[in-house]
Amino acid sequence: MAISIVQLGSPRSKDEGLRIGTVRRPPRGVAKEEFASRDYYDVWLPMLAPSRELVAMAKAAQTEAEWQAFSRAYRKEMNAPDTSRVLDTLAALSHTANFAVGCYCENESRCHRSLLRGLLAERGAQLGAQALA
Repeated sequence: MAISIVQLGSPRSKDEGLRIGTVRRPPRGVAKEEFASRDYYDVWLPMLAPSRELVAMAKAAQTEAEWQAFSRAYRKEMNAPDTSRVLDTLAALSHTANFAVGCYCENESRCHRSLLRGLLAERGAQLGAQALA
């Protein structure tokens, strides 16, 4: 059992399980009824997405220092009690079920999902083996 970290909209792996969207907004131009069938997500959990301000900060980050500033700010948001409990729950569930969390970004290394991977690992989550996209 494990959590896969995925790019939303990419083809699902064979045993991926439930796909959770950790994005601020639903996919543009896609009917809600098609989110799952088009490999975006089965359920939406926007509380794990960066705030609107942090999304802008991440998109504007051009240097490693700017990306690190975003990383620190995102981690701070994820330390809020409710969000932290959700991360703890997902980490615990990873020991009994396969599921995926993801975002639309093409490059995981410059996406909050890379940080989400670390936050889940710190909580003892079982993570699927995969290379950074």
